[in-house]
Amino acid sequence: MEILRTEHLYKKYGKGSNEVVAVNDVSLSVFQGEFVAVVGSSGSGKSTLMHMLGGVDRPTSGQVFIEDNDIYKMDDDKLAIFRRRQVGLIYQFYNLIPVLNVEENMMLPCELDGRKPDEAILRELAATLGLEKRMKHLPNELSGGQQQRVAIGRALITRPAILLADEPTGNLDSRSSNEIMELLKEANRRYKQTIIMITHNLELAKQADRVLAIEDGRVSDRSRTGVADRGEEA
Repeated sequence: MEILRTEHLYKKYGKGSNEVVAVNDVSLSVFQGEFVAVVGSSGSGKSTLMHMLGGVDRPTSGQVFIEDNDIYKMDDDKLAIFRRRQVGLIYQFYNLIPVLNVEENMMLPCELDGRKPDEAILRELAATLGLEKRMKHLPNELSGGQQQRVAIGRALITRPAILLADEPTGNLDSRSSNEIMELLKEANRRYKQTIIMITHNLELAKQADRVLAIEDGRVSDRSRTGVADRGEEA
């Protein structure tokens, strides 16, 4: 089942001779349960694309559908609520709240949405992420890899439609990077979580089901093995 679709997506900055096209006519589909990597060099447009896929940055033109919702037809308030409930975001630099402990950081999306966190889901995520003994620790008491685990837990706590990870291993050493990749793959397997990961590292990207390459704002499909394995067609 298709869970995300873009149609003729553009993002432009500036005008006239100063115009820069960061994302250039991107149309793509992602299916439920897929793990898709978008690989590109610095300045290729990959982070701009992710921000539009996640409802963070409105496109100049084009459409983004998540679970058949045309998200940019929503006003800012409705889009913020939709994004909080249906899109999990993981960033390179964790973005944890320093005065909140691990448990509070993980539960934050639920708190902001006025919902009581599901304790069973919280406990399961803590166990999966290896954080059971760290739940009362503050972020500055954790290693970089542990902080990224907390960020993953925070992104998964609402069981979002899609999980977007922007260079999730970019600030980590090789050992922690491998651990984070294994956790993302485990989330994909265990929870059937749809994941789109932005990276400049082709070796990490190859661990995904499908690899999309972006260059000068244009996207091409380098690998369709994951879709083929599921017996689906894009």
